[in-house]
Amino acid sequence: MAGAAPARPLQAAPPPAPAPEPVLSVEGLGRRFGALAAVDGVSFQVARGEIVGLLGPNGAGKTTTIDMILGVLAPTAGTVRIEGLDVTRRRAAALARTAFAAVYAPLPGNLTVAQNLRVFGMLYGVERLPARIDELVARLDLAGLRDTRCGVLSSGEQTRVGLAKALLSDPSLLLLDEPTASLDPATARDVRAHIRAFAAAGTGGVLWTSHNMREVEEVCDRVLFLSRGRILLSGDPRALPRLHGKETLEELFIAVAREPLTLERS
Repeated sequence: MAGAAPARPLQAAPPPAPAPEPVLSVEGLGRRFGALAAVDGVSFQVARGEIVGLLGPNGAGKTTTIDMILGVLAPTAGTVRIEGLDVTRRRAAALARTAFAAVYAPLPGNLTVAQNLRVFGMLYGVERLPARIDELVARLDLAGLRDTRCGVLSSGEQTRVGLAKALLSDPSLLLLDEPTASLDPATARDVRAHIRAFAAAGTGGVLWTSHNMREVEEVCDRVLFLSRGRILLSGDPRALPRLHGKETLEELFIAVAREPLTLERS
């Protein structure tokens, strides 16, 4: 009778694939103005394909945080990395992968839509620039405005042009500061759809500030509530209010503004 077949040696399971590097990594970020700590030990990440809301009342530290991410302000503590690149040490390379848009940062009004996109595309070193401009003009419904000077556009039209400019270089990180402020509901809906489509493509992530909590709840995958320069709360915007005894994200926002110590203990 033949002997039993020798047992095969156990093979070690393959090691798990490394987690993909976040688009944005903020670690222990701080900024002091004299005795005032405007931002105090803030840490968070934005993953590829993710939309993260950076929320908080006026004076909470949102703008200071964004300015440090963009390299406009140097942090007094901590680091900001975009695609693994330290913004303090390699600012030009990091910001080449970043785009910023806000309603308070309009494009030069004496240039047409096409001229603005051409100028910024050349500054960004965009390859196949004419084709890229054609693509974004069509995607953002700007064909009829192509030869119109940006200074005479409505606020909604200027927002769409600003978004086209931000998307020209196909950035890894899209920073949006109140991107739909003062827009009519239909235009705001279209802008949100374009931003969601960018994130859904999976190549970049979005950091979004807004005071419109219904919009944040609809768009953002995760939110961070800043209070007095620190992250007080974070989580899914649809679940976070109930975890802290609130009915809506707007109620939670008001509580962050008025009763942060109560939430910190909850």
